Amino acid sequence: MALSSDYLQYVLEQLAKLPSVSYRRMFGGAGLYSDATFFAIIASDTLYFKVDDETRPVYESRGMGAFRPYKDRPEWSMSYFEVPADVLEDADELIVWARGAVRAAARVAESKRPVRKSAKKKQAARRKK
Repeated sequence: MALSSDYLQYVLEQLAKLPSVSYRRMFGGAGLYSDATFFAIIASDTLYFKVDDETRPVYESRGMGAFRPYKDRPEWSMSYFEVPADVLEDADELIVWARGAVRAAARVAESKRPVRKSAKKKQAARRKK
């Protein structure tokens, strides 16, 4: 999962119009954040964006593959898909896709957030009506 500093800098330059982009090195690659939202992975000089059920079909229609971190377990993948080369090369288009990845990451995080007991009671009361 090697990452060259030239590729990392190129991706960061292409994402310059996205708010507060930062990165953290991880396992030989990097994780990208917009503010505090983890929305992308760079591994082996390949950029992957976070997807969910809403955004995954666009990547699949372009023939892009899922991030597969383990060579010995190719059936196991994560909810990150490779960004098409033509999108990566067009900074304006890349920003559109990146915003979609940030929104997907936020939706996934929201769906995992535990519901407070008072909210559960309100939901149950609505169902009874």
